[in-house]
Amino acid sequence: MLPAQRALRRTAAVVVLLAAAVSCAPQPESSGKPSASASQGCEKGKLATETRGKLTIATDQPAYEPWFKDDDPANGKGFESAVAYAVAQRLGYGKGKVVWQTVPFNKAFAPGDKTFDFDVNQVSISDERRKAVDFSSGYYDVRQAVVALENSEAAKAKSLAGLKGVKLGAQVGTTSLDYVNDVVRPTRAPAVYAKNDQAKSALKNGQVDAIVVDLPTAFYITGAEVTDATIVGQFEHRGGTPEQFGLVLDKGSALTSCVSRAVDALRRDGTLGKIEQQWLSDAVDAPVLK
Repeated sequence: MLPAQRALRRTAAVVVLLAAAVSCAPQPESSGKPSASASQGCEKGKLATETRGKLTIATDQPAYEPWFKDDDPANGKGFESAVAYAVAQRLGYGKGKVVWQTVPFNKAFAPGDKTFDFDVNQVSISDERRKAVDFSSGYYDVRQAVVALENSEAAKAKSLAGLKGVKLGAQVGTTSLDYVNDVVRPTRAPAVYAKNDQAKSALKNGQVDAIVVDLPTAFYITGAEVTDATIVGQFEHRGGTPEQFGLVLDKGSALTSCVSRAVDALRRDGTLGKIEQQWLSDAVDAPVLK
C-alpha cells in the first residue's frame, strides 16, 4: 500500500471513532427555554422566558397603592400592574400567560440569578444597581417627596434647611433614603425601615417627624392612609436628570432589549400616558423644596 493511501485510511478511521464517541457521549438536557439567539428577534410569545410560553413577573408584598390595587398584582389594576400587563401584551403574552411571583424589594436588584423574567416594584434606575442587574427603558419619571403630620414642626418646612433638624425616616435601599442622606443631610441620623408600612407606622406614632417616599405614594398616604398628614414638598431632580423607574431583569438577560422595545413602544403610542392618567392623575403637583 502506498504511503498516501495508508494516511487516508488512518484519517478515515479517526473520523469514525470521533463520530462514535460523540454519539455515545451524554448530551445536555434541554431547559425548555428557547435559546438566547431565538429571543433576539423578540418573536412574540416565543422569548427565552423562565417558563416556556409564560412570562414570570415579580413584585413585593404587600403591593402598595396606587401602584397596585387591593394588594393583588394579578388583577391588572393600579399603575404598575397595568404597565406590566401592557408590556406583557407587547411581548406576546396575554393575561392568561402571565405568572406573578413575590420578591422582596431589595432582593429584586441584588446580585445573583433571578427566578423572574422582570420585576416591577418602583425600582429607580441607577448606575450602582446596573452593576448587578439589567434595567428596561424607564416607564415612569418620579420625584421624591416629604410627608409629615399636619401639626408637626416638619410640616412647616419651606426649604431643605427647614428639614435639617427634624427626624426623618425612609425605607432601606431606596432612593428616598438617598435623598435624605445626600440632599437633606439632616443633623440627626435618619430612621431606616425594611418596608414603607413600618415607616408610615412610625410617622403615625410620632417616632419620626417626617418620612420620604415617591410622590404618588405620598399622595396616597395623605389621601387614604394617614389623613392627618400632609405633603411638605417634593425634591428637585438631582443633576437635572429625571429619576426613572425601570423594569428589573437578570444581568445580561436575553430579554432586556425586547422589554425595553416594548416600553419604548408604549411610551410612543401614548399607552403609558393613558395608564398614568388613569392611576396617578391625582399625584400631579407639590411645592418644590430647595
